[in-house]
Amino acid sequence: MILFRKFRVLILMVFLVACTMHIMIDLLPKLEKRAAGADSGDGGCQCAHHPAGELQGWGKQRARSAAEAGWPNKHTLRILQDFSNEPSSNLTSHSLEKITAAGDRAESFKRMRPSAGKAEDHKPLIGDASGGRTVPAHGVSRLSALFEHPLYKIDLPFLTDDDTLFNVNTDIRFYPRATGNQVWHNEEGNAEEEEEFSPTGEVTAESYPNWLRFHIGINRYELYSRHSLVLDALLKDLVTQRITSVAMKSGGTQLKLIMTFQNYGQALFKPMKQTREQETPPDFFYFSDFERHNAEIAAFHLDRILDFRRVPPVAGRLVNMTREIRDMTRDKKLWRTFFISPANNVCFYGECSYYCSTEHALCGKPDQIEGSLAAFLPDLSLAKRKTWRNPWRRSYHKRKKAEWEVDPDYCDEVKQTPPYDRGTRLLDVMDMTIFDFLMGNMDRHHYETFEKFGNETFIIHLDNGRGFGKHSHDELSILVPLSQCCRVRKSSYLRLQLLAKEEYQLSSLMEESLLRDRLSPVLIQRHLQALDRRLRLVLQVLAGCIEKEGYVNVVEEDVVGDTSTHRSPGHR
Repeated sequence: MILFRKFRVLILMVFLVACTMHIMIDLLPKLEKRAAGADSGDGGCQCAHHPAGELQGWGKQRARSAAEAGWPNKHTLRILQDFSNEPSSNLTSHSLEKITAAGDRAESFKRMRPSAGKAEDHKPLIGDASGGRTVPAHGVSRLSALFEHPLYKIDLPFLTDDDTLFNVNTDIRFYPRATGNQVWHNEEGNAEEEEEFSPTGEVTAESYPNWLRFHIGINRYELYSRHSLVLDALLKDLVTQRITSVAMKSGGTQLKLIMTFQNYGQALFKPMKQTREQETPPDFFYFSDFERHNAEIAAFHLDRILDFRRVPPVAGRLVNMTREIRDMTRDKKLWRTFFISPANNVCFYGECSYYCSTEHALCGKPDQIEGSLAAFLPDLSLAKRKTWRNPWRRSYHKRKKAEWEVDPDYCDEVKQTPPYDRGTRLLDVMDMTIFDFLMGNMDRHHYETFEKFGNETFIIHLDNGRGFGKHSHDELSILVPLSQCCRVRKSSYLRLQLLAKEEYQLSSLMEESLLRDRLSPVLIQRHLQALDRRLRLVLQVLAGCIEKEGYVNVVEEDVVGDTSTHRSPGHR
């Protein structure tokens, strides 16, 4: 009995010691902050520091930034956001962060100012709303001429409430401080509680943050309209908005970060892993290839030029790894992976399934790193998405082949399987096939649609990071769905023919469009030239189909009359 009592006392003492150590660890950052304040007096200098010197004060900086931010509870507007490219993405949102409050407005405006060299001040330039580089004014813009073509002015059918993802006249309530916009701020600066605003009240939809306006504009036929002003404003936000929190995205073979901005918008950040000149080695399997940030940017521009408008807006951004990632994250697993490389550069690697280790670390120069920022889609709790297995999915095995690779009549079986036996789904897959072939993307294992619209809606072109890996090789197996099914929309077919003409030329259009991005040049010339070569191959496959089966059996009419746009009578 005495031994049992001594054992209980020993357990109690160990518990008390553990509690004391835990309390001391929590108080240590506050004591360091007070000591730092006493030493510096004015809170420290805002000057740039050497990365090696900054490393010594990480704990102190992190405690200071957390105290200043306040880390408030998740905001009401956060529920409108989500982004995922995982097969299970229709089940849950992957955001790990609570939303931080909007910071000092003056500081945000200071960081939003674009830096321009003196040599460029006097050049005649066309204004660019995307916040990136601008297009030279000499000559006629091919991109503007393309978007003025009648094929890019086909009207959508009349939109009913069932055709829009969100009805603006809803009971969703919004808080005025949900955005960095001055209109939404309490100008008096008093301590009164925030008022709620309804979308049907005094605050108009035009005053919503741009990411919310983008969500409201999604409908059955498109993610955004052809000449949307919201799109350009959203692209600018992705580049200029102050980052307030960072978290790792769960799942996936490679590191991706969820970034939250001052206006409560969110985006998926894919950091730079390879230079633009690096090609995928010929012995690499498609599923072991790196994801490229510039491929995500280029995919958005290509999708827009093809007039699919099924890729969420993506912009390139140069991010400060110290100030905008390390100091802004509350993810301890991410924070602990930061280190200084032998070359004296700041690096980190995070946690993921495969390519997250010191051997695959992401390093800045010395702490600046490029990356793509893809705008979030609406949160799954408000706009559910259904995940579909791609019928032409690859085996993802080093030796085995998929059924479609060995059965030349595979498409006949697909055409008899819902949802490909009626409606426009098979034509959507053909569009996606052309899109992937032009990029050289072999990694299309699943795709998603908005559940609200059922089977009569477009395919969302997510996760394009494995495109633009090889400019010297055209992967013809990507075109197998098109050659097996021999089906295509008339509008898509006509646009492909238009982009092959000398006065437009796909490579020139892409080059002009990508000049608007901050990270321009996004693609090297050899990748741009590969686009023209691959476009000719697509047209050759379609020409062979028409010669074999006849024009009316290959080209699906969808441009006769305004009401027939994006609709088809089904498969013949």
